Amino acid sequence: MDDSQMLSSKVSTPLARALSTSSSSLAPIKNVTIIGAGLMGAGIAQVSANAKLNVVLVDMNDKVLEKSRASIDASLARVAKKKFPDSAEAIRTVVLSQTSHHNNRTQTTEFAQKSFVADTMKHLKVSTNTSEAVSQADLVIEAIVENIDVKRKLFAEVEKAAKSSAILTTNTSSLRLSDIGLKLKNKSQFGGLHFFNPVPMMKLLEVVRHDETSEETYKSLMEYGKSIGKATVTCKDTPGFIVNRLLIPYMYEALRMADRGDASCKDIDTAMKLGAGYPMGPFELCDYVGLDTTLFIGQGWAKNFPNEPLFKPSPTLEKLVKEGKLGKKTGEGFYKYK
Repeated sequence: MDDSQMLSSKVSTPLARALSTSSSSLAPIKNVTIIGAGLMGAGIAQVSANAKLNVVLVDMNDKVLEKSRASIDASLARVAKKKFPDSAEAIRTVVLSQTSHHNNRTQTTEFAQKSFVADTMKHLKVSTNTSEAVSQADLVIEAIVENIDVKRKLFAEVEKAAKSSAILTTNTSSLRLSDIGLKLKNKSQFGGLHFFNPVPMMKLLEVVRHDETSEETYKSLMEYGKSIGKATVTCKDTPGFIVNRLLIPYMYEALRMADRGDASCKDIDTAMKLGAGYPMGPFELCDYVGLDTTLFIGQGWAKNFPNEPLFKPSPTLEKLVKEGKLGKKTGEGFYKYK
């Protein structure tokens, strides 16, 4: 080997190692903290714990956390019954887990179901101390009320308490990431993870990146989504992302049709189900989502984009919300529920 080859070898080896290191797989997300123990937060905690990630679910109220733990336990029990419907699958699970053999096949099925629930629940902890809960997190997911001031205040506390490598995310369905993270010091490690309710059943996860989200952060969020069994799609920081950006204007246009007397709510729902193949019509969907939630999203968009006719407010929707008719959760919206 001549001098030039030796020099090339000495230079290329460290360079090759550096390139190899930079292109290697990202540090895996192992510890996840979810802030907000409502239906959405509990669902995110469930799927994350089921993927054997270490999860801390945070809320200000112990009673809320107790209720969330109970709902997660019950949800897992339902999943377990579907996962182990017969003794054959249960026996395979028992053997793989190297547990003792059960002669009674019914007991074996029950054992497999209980083991599945217990194995998931052992990955879940709860806390009322936000700063402590995020201190060791690789990923923090905010799933609290859709109030930008409350979210900004929370992220200021989280960024201060979390380790420098932690990725911070919001589960917002209507607010822009750039507005939520306006005061963050490290915006490159901030992104969006928009889940859909009920989280354990809905396969989709929208991974949202704003202008300053780094490529490494984005890739880590995509990997996290895949690790919890979600089908991930990518979207820029646009109002409503993909699903809600198309869904909310569709619901508002249905409202305008009904207001004009073009067709009844029932006939519009029937037409969209049988003619477009939708699982439910726009008014059924609005009742399911919640009329207050639909109104809140629409009002926010109308305020930020006053010249966009698709976001024009609906007097009918506003009237129903004022009357407390919020959909299925209150027993009445566009339809009545027993």
